[in-house]
Parts: sequence; structure tokens; C-alpha cells
Amino acid sequence: MSRWDTQSIQAVLFDLDGTLIDSAPDLGAAADAMRTARGMPSLPLDLYRPMAGAGARGMLGVAFGLTPEAPEFATLREEFFCNYEARMTRSTIVFDGVVHLVAGLQQRGLRWGIVTNKSKRFTNPLVASIADFASAEVVVSGDTTPHSKPHPEPLLFAARSLGVLPEQCLYVGDDERDIQAGKAAGMATVAATYGYLGSQTDTSRWAADAEINSPEQLLQFFVSA
Repeated sequence: MSRWDTQSIQAVLFDLDGTLIDSAPDLGAAADAMRTARGMPSLPLDLYRPMAGAGARGMLGVAFGLTPEAPEFATLREEFFCNYEARMTRSTIVFDGVVHLVAGLQQRGLRWGIVTNKSKRFTNPLVASIADFASAEVVVSGDTTPHSKPHPEPLLFAARSLGVLPEQCLYVGDDERDIQAGKAAGMATVAATYGYLGSQTDTSRWAADAEINSPEQLLQFFVSA
């Protein structure tokens, strides 16, 4: 993404988990509690962290080796949801640099919002618990529209809500689905390589318009904006 392209950007949209917040400790703990409740040994957070962006699918995959096709998956998923709901603000933190990033965007006259695959059941109370996110002008959850990422509709919904064109938006995320959704929506895309990344770590294959190694690095694209 060139600096010339940046001049047309009016809004920056972000994925949530792995991009703005580090929720892996609470997600991992929610799944690990299910193991220990069944007399299984606890697993280290390092095993859960890479799959935190995949939510219940990722956490249950690590904890029990389950896939969504397993007959017991739906029941265990709801148990995981209840565990997570009870503790989702306990150890989750905003990534270093995010507060400065948000302030910097606002200083440059840029609007910002959140587009996540997390359901409203968790997104709304979690975002509300973070005072620094009060300035977000739009929050789109995985069940706000009939589709979730990598479908572009959540991003297009966010653009419509802000009253800006998709090509006037930049989308930042730490998962390949984020980049796919952003491209499909006609937005510029940035891969946050400090995030979870899932099992796919060759971010260059995502073909994002740019990559950042820290939240604050995004501001460099708006130096003259």
C-alpha cells in the first residue's frame, strides 16, 4: 500500500482477537478448564495461543483434538462458551501500542471500528469493558450479518454504517480470512503479523497490501495523511 493510496482512506477497521486484544489467555483457560474437569492434565498456553483466532473450533481442537464434524462438538462448544463468558475479561489485555494507534488515527481525522467473527454474546460486553474502545464508531460481530469472514458482508456492513465507500476503508487483521474478506470487499488490507496467525504463518502468501509487526507501525502509512 503506497502513501498515495493512503490519502483516500477515511476509516480503519480492525479484527478484534489477535489484532487489537490478546484474548488467548482467557480463551485457552476456558478450554483447559474443560480438560482438568475431566481429569486430564492441563496444557500450556503456548499450545492454545496460535489457534486463539479460531475461537471454539481452535480451542477445542487443541484441548481435545476435535473438529466441528465430531458428534460431541456442539455440546462441548456450548460448555466452552459458558466457561469463556464467565472469565473473558479476566486476563485479556489490549496489545501494546493499540491505545496509541487509536489516538493517532483520531488525531489524523480517521474514523475506526471493529469487525470480528466473535458473536455479539461476547463481543459487546468485551468491547464495552475496554474504555479505550469507546471511540469505535462501529462494531460488527460474527452474527451481526448472515455471513462471517471471509465473506465480505461484515466489512461492507461496517462501511455502510460509517457512510463511507469500501475503497475508502482499510482493514487490519491477523488471519488469512481477514485479508480475504478485505479484498473481497474492495478494501485495502494490512496483515498484523504480531497476532495469532493460526497454523498458517507465511503471511506473504496472503497478498495483503502491507504488513505490520506492531500496532503503532500502522501510523507510518498515515504520516502525511
